[in-house]
Amino acid sequence: MRDSLTLIRPDDWHLHFRDGAQLQGTVPATARAFRRAIVMPNLNPPVTNAERARSYRERILAAAPAGSDFEPLMVIYLTDATTPADIAEAAASGFVYAAKLYPAGATTNSDSGVRDPSAIYPLYEALEKHDLPLLLHGEVTESEIDIFDREKVFIDRYLADIRAKFPALRIVFEHVTTADGVQFVQAHDKLTAATVTPQHLMMNRNDLLAGGIRPHNYCLPVLKRREHQLAIQQAVLSGDSRFFLGTDSAPHAQDKKEAACGCAGCYSAPAALPLYAMFFEQHGALDKLEAFASFYGADFYRLPRNTDKVTLVRENWVIPTHVDVGGLTMVPWQAGVEVSWRLKD
Repeated sequence: MRDSLTLIRPDDWHLHFRDGAQLQGTVPATARAFRRAIVMPNLNPPVTNAERARSYRERILAAAPAGSDFEPLMVIYLTDATTPADIAEAAASGFVYAAKLYPAGATTNSDSGVRDPSAIYPLYEALEKHDLPLLLHGEVTESEIDIFDREKVFIDRYLADIRAKFPALRIVFEHVTTADGVQFVQAHDKLTAATVTPQHLMMNRNDLLAGGIRPHNYCLPVLKRREHQLAIQQAVLSGDSRFFLGTDSAPHAQDKKEAACGCAGCYSAPAALPLYAMFFEQHGALDKLEAFASFYGADFYRLPRNTDKVTLVRENWVIPTHVDVGGLTMVPWQAGVEVSWRLKD
């Protein structure tokens, strides 16, 4: 049994930092383990253009630890008012790396999102032209559609056609949660990829609902049946380069999670890399962690792989039950759980 594990420093290809005072906690938590991160733009108001992305990037960098070389990779938020010129400007900026499609109402701060993903084909064309990846929250939002079916309906209703009509467009199926999503990615070439969260690897909907409602396991897209979890696990453990690390770390104050209408999101950043390591070890696949965490995402985004390294040591520790993030009390995902790997300082 090995006592340490040294990896090329990984990147997080999907996370939420929030803004304001929260950056003082969320940015260092990620920068400790990850060299780069794709930063979600669903602020209020959202990051809809290159200028807002530039300003948000500066606020993130100001919150990074002294001496850190952490690099936020910015994303613009697509709306019904976004223009091809907005996309061209973002692509030319040098610091915007993707555009995010939120169907309106799909998740936190998505009310400004796109009402009809089939009505913005000029934006997909512009993204393809400027080689800017399209990141998808792949769910429909109609209330009459069962929440556990919304990912599959999005694929059937929108994604298959987008993929067919824009063959050179790089697409990331963010936080994939279903066997249908996994199979969609596997059926296409390497211009179609997916990010995988720790919660969707390690849990299914029993962990949300069985024995009582577990608000800190509630996220969107919601956890699915065990069969979907197994499909995600098999894709990751196979070493398929189209599936790579994206925590979807999403901080919310404790009182907003533990509420009559609790917020969706798992704040996994404080322990994400050790938790991924624990998952890979439990499945006899520690040798595949580095590529999943450090190589595949960089290759998809056509960025150089990192050269510096991080080390995990075998040491049991317990994820804190509470952390202070910019004056807000938050409960990290898997709070109180004993983890067998620790990130070496």
